[in-house]
Amino acid sequence: MPPTAPRTHTVLLAEDDRAIRNALERALTLEGYRVTAVADGVEALAQAHRSRPDVLLLDVMMPGIDGLQVCRVLRAEGDRTPVLMLTALVETADRIAGLDAGADDYVVKPFDVEEVFARLRALLRRAVPAPAPASAPDGTPTAQEQPNRQNAQNARESEETRKPGKTPSTAPGRHIAAAGVRMDPQARRAWRGQRELELTRTEFELLELLIRNAGIVLDHSTIYDRIWGYDFGPGSKNLAVYVGYLRRKLDEPGAPRLIHTVRGVGYVLRED
Repeated sequence: MPPTAPRTHTVLLAEDDRAIRNALERALTLEGYRVTAVADGVEALAQAHRSRPDVLLLDVMMPGIDGLQVCRVLRAEGDRTPVLMLTALVETADRIAGLDAGADDYVVKPFDVEEVFARLRALLRRAVPAPAPASAPDGTPTAQEQPNRQNAQNARESEETRKPGKTPSTAPGRHIAAAGVRMDPQARRAWRGQRELELTRTEFELLELLIRNAGIVLDHSTIYDRIWGYDFGPGSKNLAVYVGYLRRKLDEPGAPRLIHTVRGVGYVLRED
């Protein structure tokens, strides 16, 4: 059987600045993406509803419906398509607003197009679903199909736990835990004590990395590589913003802080 050709990823680009929009559309096309470029948030929502892309590249500051509003609408509809924000706003509060709206990552203008490519690749790697295998001729699940069926069962169990009066599953091997925080990586759920945490995709993966390495100081380069697949260098504030936002969701009044900064090195999860 001939090898399958690599899949062309689709990008929905929304940018009101014509020069930036045209330049990004050309660069992304040359990089091998299939690009749909629009000039505002209304067009972006309409296009996303017509044909869901693999990833969205949204400018924050657009007339009418801006990038944050587009992201909020899609997330409210249950659309989990990865979103990369383009922003000229450099204040931490502005970047947090984007993450709070449901964005997965951001790039600050003026940007290097290679950084945009790297962030898109990282988002797409994390979003690619496992291929659906075929069953054996006699209908018996293949070795690859069995885990998929188990995942479907796990998903059904997860929905059950969301009903009133239900508690999270404690099936062996399902949960990981450290410092009073529990996670179910398969169901993409996390709790501190009995309080469930509402986390974005990147926040969830960052917390999972810290829990799996609880008590170990992870340096910046290691975290960048594991979460984004790319080290953006010592001048990047990207990681600090995500850690700060994750702390806001984890921390509780009167409870010990769980994520600690080791100045000049990185971060560690521990309960002092």
